[in-house]
Amino acid sequence: MTMQGWTLIIAFFGVLLALTKPMGLWLHALYEGRRTPLHALLGPVETGFYRLAGIDPNEEQSWRRYAVHMIVFNAALMAFTYLILRAQYVLPLDQNHFAGMPEHLAFNTAVSFTTNTNWQSYAGESTLSNLSQMLGLTIHNFLSAATGIALAFALFRGFARREASGLGNFWADCTRITLYLLLPVSVVVALAFVACGVPQTLAASADITTLEGVKQTLALGPVATQEAIKMLGTNGGGFFNANSAHPFENPTALTNFAQMLLILCIGSGLTWTFGRAVGNTKQGWAILSAMMLMLIAGVAVCYSQEAAGNPVLHHLGVAGANMEGKEVRFGAAASALFAVVTTAASCGAVDAMHDSFTALGGLIPLFNMQLGEVVIGGVGAGIYGFLLFAILAVFVAGLMVGRTPEYVGKKIEAREVKLSVLAIAVLPLVILGMTAISSVLPAGLAGPLNKGPHGFSEILYAFTSGVANNGSAFAGLTASTPYYDGMLGVAMWLGRFFIIVPMLAVAGSLAAKKYTPATAGSFPTTGPLWIGLLVGIVLILGGLTFLPSLALGPIADHLAMIRGQLF
Repeated sequence: MTMQGWTLIIAFFGVLLALTKPMGLWLHALYEGRRTPLHALLGPVETGFYRLAGIDPNEEQSWRRYAVHMIVFNAALMAFTYLILRAQYVLPLDQNHFAGMPEHLAFNTAVSFTTNTNWQSYAGESTLSNLSQMLGLTIHNFLSAATGIALAFALFRGFARREASGLGNFWADCTRITLYLLLPVSVVVALAFVACGVPQTLAASADITTLEGVKQTLALGPVATQEAIKMLGTNGGGFFNANSAHPFENPTALTNFAQMLLILCIGSGLTWTFGRAVGNTKQGWAILSAMMLMLIAGVAVCYSQEAAGNPVLHHLGVAGANMEGKEVRFGAAASALFAVVTTAASCGAVDAMHDSFTALGGLIPLFNMQLGEVVIGGVGAGIYGFLLFAILAVFVAGLMVGRTPEYVGKKIEAREVKLSVLAIAVLPLVILGMTAISSVLPAGLAGPLNKGPHGFSEILYAFTSGVANNGSAFAGLTASTPYYDGMLGVAMWLGRFFIIVPMLAVAGSLAAKKYTPATAGSFPTTGPLWIGLLVGIVLILGGLTFLPSLALGPIADHLAMIRGQLF
């Protein structure tokens, strides 16, 4: 580890914290449906959308209607994308004359981008036309992110409202989030990326002659626009197969730093928005503090392991950090930080190959996702997932003090606890179940590149990434097969919508409750004790559930490395 590396990490967290309140203020304006400075320009566009679609933005929806509209909308988008991917060879902007995607791969990709996972079992530059990249995929980068934030708003209203039956309007929430946040920020960021050297063109490729006189064809396309929203919306799907390790997607240390900030800025801002929505910003800061503790701990472990390097190579006289699979222009510190940031959120973009990390260095991104990516989390998904853990934490606190648990003025009763447990249980049930099946079936065992514990980690990482809607991978796994495309497609759908529906039911139940003012006997939910309890609940649930699988994978891999055995 170096002072330069720690300076980078400290600077990143400092800038992120500085952005939290401004982003939270903007999000709170959208949460309340108030005018913003952009309404003068975009207000008529918003109104036009409502008139064209026949939507009354002021019509309140119950949690059931909110859920049904959200699921139908996303299912229609998934079918739309599937058709584009299958038929891209007869559509415009296919200058490279790519064929349509096979059925199983088109299904996997359509589900992946609909669920904000952006898992990619293909190489974008050699598989997709520019039209498929823009209309088939980038549209989801906006709308899946807007869906996540809208769902977070619905849960916020559940906590904030008193004896109410509605949670807002899904269509109005999605429209405002897209028009007044995601679209304008993405335009500004895309222009900045172009200035830094990221391509933005409808040309499919360029033929060049290298300094050595060799002719080479470089894949091009509308990269900057996709890059901006894939980070801001914590989508993560790369225009190129190498994702943000590719110099056209992420050319400099400055763009690398900016991309990490984009991944977390909305997630951190939503914590402040929640506090403001329930009338006590200390509640939001307490949640962010718990998230930050876990994030900083993960960065410290991952960076220390990657900086320490591989002891097997040290014995052979190759000293230094573990630079396998990393870009020299970023180094160990920035690569470790990026890996933890992208898996602390549901992003999945990578600037280094996680499969090449040390065993314990790779364990941290894996464990981040197994916690449900509540460590800051994806746009919307992180905060509503963390609030489900908060409900369990106040339930545990209520058991300890012998009182009915309360949180931000709402009594937490059996219905909310059961629904929260149901939502949280989806991850381990699907991740461990599908990993177990794939570890014994011939079709599943055909996927890993490596044998032993590292091969098991590749399978475990794939299903963890899919169910957690992250999309990053231990790239040694060959996932572009009918078996893995199908299994991962189902895993991604379950991981997204089988958590959302119970969460919305919790929001509807909370909204109908009366406000319960805090008393001297209430458990405080803003101080260090509460922050420690939150962290403990998240880590204990994650640790107890996934520790056996981690022991079979990265922990066993680490112990073998110490003995001089590599896989």
